[in-house]
Amino acid sequence: MVTHGTNCIFMLYKKTMNIPETGAPRIVVIGGGFAGISFIKKLQKEKVQIVLFDRHNYHTFQPLLYQVSTASLEPDSIAYPLRKIFRRNKDFHFRMAKVKNINTETSTIDSSIGSLRYDYLVIATGTRTNFFGNESIAENSMPMKTVPQALNIRSLILQNIEQADITTDVVERKRLLNFVIAGAGPTGVELAGALAEFRKGILENDYPELDEDEMNVHLIEGENRVLPPMSETVSKKALIFLEKLGVQVHLGAYINDYDGKRVTTNDGKVFETATFIWAAGVTGALIKGLHGEALVERANRYRVDGYNKVKGFENIFALGDIALMESKEYPKGHPQVAQPAIQQGKHLGKNFRKMLRGNKMEPFTYFDKGSMATVGRNKAVVDIRNMHFGGIIAWYLWMFVHLWFLVGFRNRVVTFFNWTYNYINYDRAARLIIRPFKKIEK
Repeated sequence: MVTHGTNCIFMLYKKTMNIPETGAPRIVVIGGGFAGISFIKKLQKEKVQIVLFDRHNYHTFQPLLYQVSTASLEPDSIAYPLRKIFRRNKDFHFRMAKVKNINTETSTIDSSIGSLRYDYLVIATGTRTNFFGNESIAENSMPMKTVPQALNIRSLILQNIEQADITTDVVERKRLLNFVIAGAGPTGVELAGALAEFRKGILENDYPELDEDEMNVHLIEGENRVLPPMSETVSKKALIFLEKLGVQVHLGAYINDYDGKRVTTNDGKVFETATFIWAAGVTGALIKGLHGEALVERANRYRVDGYNKVKGFENIFALGDIALMESKEYPKGHPQVAQPAIQQGKHLGKNFRKMLRGNKMEPFTYFDKGSMATVGRNKAVVDIRNMHFGGIIAWYLWMFVHLWFLVGFRNRVVTFFNWTYNYINYDRAARLIIRPFKKIEK
């Protein structure tokens, strides 16, 4: 275990962060996502001090962010207070801050609220939106990685429909009712399907002056099929579901630019739109301080060994999306989805218990539980090993799995009742412009 340093340094850190000093090992965790909370849960009964850093004071269930964006759920249905998750752990401390730098020589981290010493550091920062260096798209498009971003999309969608309802300019109305999504991975497919169902369920009843056919949903994908990470069987089924809902799918097309008014693609297509949602890629959310063999620059991920230990360091670990664990089965690392993060978090927690008792740690083995995506009402697709299917059974399975992994009993109940209400009434009860979205003028 790393030594604690001098009493003088102790007092400085205590004053800065208001973290009590302890003779127990201090484990600093950066990130309250799936990996971070899964890791901490396994250590709640251990004699260690855990300090969790996150920019938000809640855990976000990211697979359902698109439902907040399309007014199916309120944000508190998919978010849960981090302090509440670990309230029974007497030596757990949460600090809402951004970690800016890791000082490996002194075993400290620098954050927006000060510095703190660690004995062990666990990095679980996940990913951020990848715009592939296109500044125009980064400035003008709508990403969807956080709850505030999802609320911004919800507000913009509703504001544009309200504006379309009062404009007499036919061209402007078309632009306001044209919704373009980049990326046909699970997020893009689910978002496109939800928007298409919004058109069918809401537009006719709430906006009688608007023609349902005036609202168009475009899904643009650079590969030659939707859901590229999944099997070709479910990819074909998902495409059929999308087209039945009226989504216009454009395959083999890459986005060149978006200037705030029109999207242009490499094959010469132009989409006039006031709503362009970017779901085309992610990259690792790195923290300054780790270099050399620890960093895989092409992927923006930290290279870890079979125990999730960052290469070159004995007391620094990385989990989930930010970790790249190379193996025969996964030469480019595990997929950046929830299950590897959850499993790695749980496994490292168990290994820490072994390590703290002086026992040998065990290498991580990923158990692929399959992939799934929902396209709309009674429409979902599932890959589970050699089984590839879609339809209402897949849809029920998708709902069960997502309810199961939501954090908090209240969240599960509220989400279930929201889904039931929406299913029976073809409604989106959360279509409220609580916080109007306005782009910053430059």
